[in-house]
Amino acid sequence: MGDVTINGAKNAAVAILPAALLVDGISEIENLPYIDDVMKLKRAMEDLGAVVNVEDKHTLKIDGSTIYDYKAINEYVGNIRASYYLIGALLGRFKKAEVAMPGGCNFGVRPIDQHIKGFEALGATVKVENGMIKAYADKLVGNKIYLDVVSVGATINVMLAAVLAEGTTIIENAAKEPHVVDVANYLNMMGANVKGAGTDVIRIKGVEKLTGGKYSTIPDQIEAGTYMIAAAITAGDVCVRNIIPEHMYSVSLKMMEMGITIEEGDDYIRVIAPEKLKCANVKTLPHPGFPTDLQPQMATLLSVAEGTSTMIESVWDNRFQYVDELKKTGAKIKVEGRMAVIEGVKELSGAKVAATDLRAGAALVLAALRAKGETVIGNVKYIDRGYESIEEKLTALGAEIERR
Repeated sequence: MGDVTINGAKNAAVAILPAALLVDGISEIENLPYIDDVMKLKRAMEDLGAVVNVEDKHTLKIDGSTIYDYKAINEYVGNIRASYYLIGALLGRFKKAEVAMPGGCNFGVRPIDQHIKGFEALGATVKVENGMIKAYADKLVGNKIYLDVVSVGATINVMLAAVLAEGTTIIENAAKEPHVVDVANYLNMMGANVKGAGTDVIRIKGVEKLTGGKYSTIPDQIEAGTYMIAAAITAGDVCVRNIIPEHMYSVSLKMMEMGITIEEGDDYIRVIAPEKLKCANVKTLPHPGFPTDLQPQMATLLSVAEGTSTMIESVWDNRFQYVDELKKTGAKIKVEGRMAVIEGVKELSGAKVAATDLRAGAALVLAALRAKGETVIGNVKYIDRGYESIEEKLTALGAEIERR
């Protein structure tokens, strides 16, 4: 039995930091995870002219009044997916933005067509050329925007561009993820007028300026889910603290279906897992459905459950790249398009594997916790993008894990 404390949400942090570029004053943002993506965004903001002070490991104080540049083109900007939020923020602030195409994990096409559709609806001209996204507008004017697919990135990016636009913007078919709500709450605390975040219709009434303030990000839903699954795959008893249990509802229900005991408190979930787990069928969906960012971790758990399980990926088109690595540990998984058929095995074995992306890296760590013998995981740079102190946290729970 043990406890693990969850850090601030990566997916919220990497959107709130670009949002701070809209503020003509100082934002103090607390409960940030100390991860590579946050540090890269910090550097990108400094290159644009922002003064960013590190108050402590999890707190940044950002003075957005000193920003003078609208071009975010350094190499590390293109290394993270969240760099596209710089487009919406800079377009909103300066009415022009030039940002390197986003990178990050490569598990499928990451179209930005819905982002562009939103910017154009607000009055911007957008071009993609020479590995750059360029957006310009004489002025931004509110409009009604219907997203053809539910997109977290497009929802947040349009929100960033619209908060300083003239008039009212309505985003229909908006994403409802907790970090969308968190970004809206941050913007509102800075003086924006955003209503409806967390529903499929968001209304934004443009304001003249945003001013400074202090904000604390929500706990990380995906980190919490990863440690819940870590407890389950090791037949453990773990209390996952500093979380919002409602954010974990889809995960908790599916784990209960597998025979795992879930006990909820105000800000924690205790996971008590038996030796034998039941099989289950899982399909990733936009919130409040099962999160795609927990798909590899859950597939790993299903690989040691009794019977045959299925995992359907409905969000990304190529998120099963990790399966070949997982199979090296003895997992029996067959991928058929967007579905994986998982035949449970009694045990996994240590192997030499490599992370193919952030969440796949976490899944391989989970497999290693269960496997007999030593597992060596390469490409841990992916894991560092989204998990703070993963070795220390797992060691405190009883794992034998070290970085070489």
